[in-house]
Amino acid sequence: MALAVHNASGRSSGPFVQVNCSALSENLLESELFGHVKGAYTGAVNDRRGRFEEADGGTIFLDEIGDVSPVVQVKLLRVLQERTIERVGDNKPIAVNVRVVSATNRDLDFLLASGQMREDFYYRIKVVSLVIPPLRDRREDITLLVAFFLDRIAERQDRAGPPVVSGEAMRLLMNHSWPGNVRELDNSLEHAVVLSRGGAIKAMHLPPEMFRSNSEGRLREVPLHSSQEKEMLAAALERAGWNRSRAARRLGIDRTTLWRKIREYGLTPGDME
Repeated sequence: MALAVHNASGRSSGPFVQVNCSALSENLLESELFGHVKGAYTGAVNDRRGRFEEADGGTIFLDEIGDVSPVVQVKLLRVLQERTIERVGDNKPIAVNVRVVSATNRDLDFLLASGQMREDFYYRIKVVSLVIPPLRDRREDITLLVAFFLDRIAERQDRAGPPVVSGEAMRLLMNHSWPGNVRELDNSLEHAVVLSRGGAIKAMHLPPEMFRSNSEGRLREVPLHSSQEKEMLAAALERAGWNRSRAARRLGIDRTTLWRKIREYGLTPGDME
């Protein structure tokens, strides 16, 4: 969606730069965004441009903005207000002309109320909001996305055309809850193409989670940030022997979301004892 906004804008001829804010520590994220000068910290052997400078004249996409620490929020707020950045280890302002698009699957209102997000930063990034429903709530898109991803896989692998999907395989794809949303669908189809060896995709070629029953119940069926959610998380983790990947699949969420919720509730092994 962020790329679609960029391509439909007057900045489409400029760069489109993506940053996953949850994948880096606070210090590394600051250097990634703003760059650094030689000697700014151990290992900084050369000057380095940050992502904001790379996106000058175009769009920077800050994914998982809800995971940014208050310290980085302050520095991002200055960029949004003044349109200038300072490299780590330097105090020379550098003007940047970028459109900032951010995304999150976290509840920003909850983060604001709990003090994890600054109020001024919250209102600065929430200028225009687009709510993208999870894939499970727009199943009519699944067949279109399957066709799109299979075409792309075929082109990437230099195949004559995309593989055919059997009726049973498509039924499983349509009925799956897709806790990992569109990325999970893309990865599932990659998995199926590898196992089908270029032939028709059948049910047996799909990932195992497509066949698993929802014995734990879906986390989305209980209120967010509630005692019920905490109890469901703890119970699923205990039943899975604290294997986070297995617990996440049973709960119908991705592993990253489960990790954040474990930290949110301070869950540890033995909480159900």
